[in-house]
Amino acid sequence: MKLIKSFIDGLFIIEPTINIDDRGYFFESFNKKIFNNLIDSIDFVQDNESSSFKGVLRGLHFQNPPFEQSKLVRCIDGEILDIAVDIRKRSKTYGKFEKVILSSYNKKQLFIPKGFAHGFLTLSDKAIISYKVDNHYSPNHDNGIIWNDPTVNINWGISDSELIISEKDSKLPPLIKIENPF
Repeated sequence: MKLIKSFIDGLFIIEPTINIDDRGYFFESFNKKIFNNLIDSIDFVQDNESSSFKGVLRGLHFQNPPFEQSKLVRCIDGEILDIAVDIRKRSKTYGKFEKVILSSYNKKQLFIPKGFAHGFLTLSDKAIISYKVDNHYSPNHDNGIIWNDPTVNINWGISDSELIISEKDSKLPPLIKIENPF
C-alpha cells in the first residue's frame, strides 16, 4: 500500500498493491494494521455504498460534532471525480480542495479526515462507491456546502445542464454562510 500525501494536511491518496495474474487480480482494499501504521489510528464503524449514474453530483457533505466523520472512499465500479474541501477554520489550506479520479481501474482510495466537506461527480455511465466512516450517520448533524460555491471555485469539468443534483444538495449554503464547527 502506497500513501501519497496531499498538499492539504491530513488528506491522503492511497494506492494499493495489486497482484495480477491469469485469473485476474487481488489486492487488500483495507488492512487495519497497515492502515493505522500509515495514518493515525482510525476505528471505522460503518461501511457505506452508493450507486450513481453519469452526471450525478453528490455533496459537498460533512457532519457536525460530535458526529464528524473521517472517510476512506473508493470506487468499486466505474469512475468518479472525488473532491475533499478543507473547512478547518485554522488550517492554512482552509477553503482549498483536492481532486482525485477514483476508478475501478486505478483502485485508488482517498482518506478524508474530520473537518472536510466531501463530494463526487460520476464520470462513467454508472459508478459504485464504497466508503468507510469512523462515526455513525446522524441526520441531526448532517451539513454541507453548495457544490458551486464561488469562493471554493471547483471546476467539475461538466456543464450545469448535464448535472443531476438532489434538491437537498442544490439548496446547501456557501462555505462563508455555514455555521462552521471546525
